[in-house]
Amino acid sequence: MEAVKNPRVLVTRRLPGDWAARLRAAGAEIVPLPHDEDIALTREEFLALVAGCHGVGCMLTEVWNAEAFDAAGPQLRIVANYAVGFNNIDLGEAKRRGVVVTNTPDVLTDATADAAWTLLLAAARCAGRGERDVRAGRFQGWGPNDYLGVDLVGKTLGIVGPGRIGTAMARRSRGWDMQVIYSHRVDKPEFEAATGGRRVTLETLLRQSDFISLHVPLTAQTRHLIGARELSVMKPTAVLINTARGPVVDEAALVEALRAGRIFAAGLDVYENEPKLADGLAQLENVVLLPHLGSATFRTRATMAEMVADNIVAVLSGRPAPNPVPLP
Repeated sequence: MEAVKNPRVLVTRRLPGDWAARLRAAGAEIVPLPHDEDIALTREEFLALVAGCHGVGCMLTEVWNAEAFDAAGPQLRIVANYAVGFNNIDLGEAKRRGVVVTNTPDVLTDATADAAWTLLLAAARCAGRGERDVRAGRFQGWGPNDYLGVDLVGKTLGIVGPGRIGTAMARRSRGWDMQVIYSHRVDKPEFEAATGGRRVTLETLLRQSDFISLHVPLTAQTRHLIGARELSVMKPTAVLINTARGPVVDEAALVEALRAGRIFAAGLDVYENEPKLADGLAQLENVVLLPHLGSATFRTRATMAEMVADNIVAVLSGRPAPNPVPLP
């Protein structure tokens, strides 16, 4: 593919790192954003700004369907997602139009695994409720029956999705001498070698795990992977963690399970209709809610932005993308 001279590039948010310098060094014209502050584009703004662009660095929240590809125009060469996931992009439409799709794998593995452990610890030890009570002046001193949580040492950690982040999550459990089990359609020898984990069915994992951590991509098969039935077979002392994709969990069913005490607690960094929460979720004391900060470290977010720029520069220079997403 030939290089594009003086390409027009849109990056839809104000990102950290030296990504802009990398694009300008390659001769790119960067489309200015309409807002001084860092806020998400409206759909109308997004569709207007992509027009005539050769490359777009976009967020997971921006839907790339036929409408978006049409708005961009036939000169579009690359859509570079500022995320590991890419369920916001119609890959079939990208293939039909000859558009390369990229993501930012590997770099956010440790940051997201750390965030998952933050949720696990906070949910297990009632830290969210305790912190809220201290801030609100409700803490009146130590009591033997206050803020009772569940133990971690020697317990069973179930990993649903033994990829890079799932592996990093499981490796961190060694400090608590946990038993690791995982569910996947096939054996994952590399996961087992790194974690000592063993493969079981999802049903077995849900029944046996004390802590369940979700690390699957969002697909037609994983949407509502955890629903009312799955929640009903978990231990009443179980803690569910989701740092994957919000729709992997049926949020309304989770609210009912937490409200009824069918599981002990949950920790969420992603939501089914983000940023909106299911009715009743924010009022529950046995759930820890984070604002999608899994990759939010200075180094990780800056490196992701630089990867977006490097993918765009490579494709518009006529070279293969460093991080291509396989197209169907």
